[in-house]
Amino acid sequence: MNPAILHKDIQEFINDNLKSDTTKLILKGIPFTDVTIQEIVSQIEAKKRCKTKLPTWFNTDGIYYPNKLNIEQTSSEITANYKASLVSGDSLIDVTGGFGVDCFAFSDKFKEVTHCEIDTELATIVKHNFKQLKKTNITQQAVNGLEYLKTVKKQYDWIYIDPSRRSDTKEKVFFLNQCQPDLTIHLDLLLQYSDNILIKLAPLLDIKKTINDLKFVKEVHCVSIQNEVKEVLFLLEKNYTSDLQIKTINILKNKNQSFNYQLDKSCNINYNFILKYVYEPNATILKSGGFNHISERFDIFKLHPNTHIFTSETLIDFPGRRFKVLKQLAYNKKLLKKEIPTNKANITVRNFPETVAQIRKKTGIKEGGNQYLFFITDKDEKHLVLICEKL
Repeated sequence: MNPAILHKDIQEFINDNLKSDTTKLILKGIPFTDVTIQEIVSQIEAKKRCKTKLPTWFNTDGIYYPNKLNIEQTSSEITANYKASLVSGDSLIDVTGGFGVDCFAFSDKFKEVTHCEIDTELATIVKHNFKQLKKTNITQQAVNGLEYLKTVKKQYDWIYIDPSRRSDTKEKVFFLNQCQPDLTIHLDLLLQYSDNILIKLAPLLDIKKTINDLKFVKEVHCVSIQNEVKEVLFLLEKNYTSDLQIKTINILKNKNQSFNYQLDKSCNINYNFILKYVYEPNATILKSGGFNHISERFDIFKLHPNTHIFTSETLIDFPGRRFKVLKQLAYNKKLLKKEIPTNKANITVRNFPETVAQIRKKTGIKEGGNQYLFFITDKDEKHLVLICEKL
């Protein structure tokens, strides 16, 4: 961390060049001697990424930004606030603190929060930023969080952990035991110091396998922003053995879509042919595997065991996208071109033998327009195309 970055004239230069072409800026150079152009550009690029993701940081004077990879990997303020809504108490420790966004949100729900970050430079940056953000109940520790737990031997109301989902070669990983720290090894240590654990994991990890790799899982939360799954959260309570709840939330601009269900609870699934309206569950429901509970909960029909599209004769409120079926036809290139005179449509594939790319190449239909095409398999194993209007 270079303190010169925080000088008033340099901060003004950074803010004045947030929309500048950084390549041209590097060639042009800067009128400062205490910092390099590379440091300036790093601050500009990182800060630009925070405008939407971390507006509190972006709008606070004197914030020091780490490299843009740290910004990419951190929680957004929206998801941090959601996590904070799940927990409360006197004390929480974040053993993998990172840029501190989650701790910032947790600090509104706890009397004291401990932020542990093993990267000393990042820890120094976070400590400075908490001062700028006027957070006085967060203690910063530049240490390995697991080792810190062993040292202080203190009981916390909650432990929060966000394991790294990248290998030593920076490749993404897909299983819990590939994350760092490995919770299949260290979970018992965490449970020595708190009865409540909140774990943040990436959407890539398989939910059911992760549940089996853990223990005492009470709730799983799938969190989306604008129908893009951002996080999967596992809430653990020591010695919990009752029913496991799956909770999904899709955070939209004007409202939130929520759908909750009990894992492994049997449900009645009704199948039918295409009716007047069709429905596509939002991304969190699809990720959580809750699509079979949809049919029973909303009293609507599913098209096929492996086609996660639903249908009804009357329009209902639904946690996902809703469409009116204008026409259905067998998958035929000539028929399809005739029905889509503009040669533009939005394509979705569900349980169909061809990908979107293959269909576009074969039919020449381009992305866009107001029509929506669903390529599906129905209950009689027929491959159909549904021409729809979005509601």
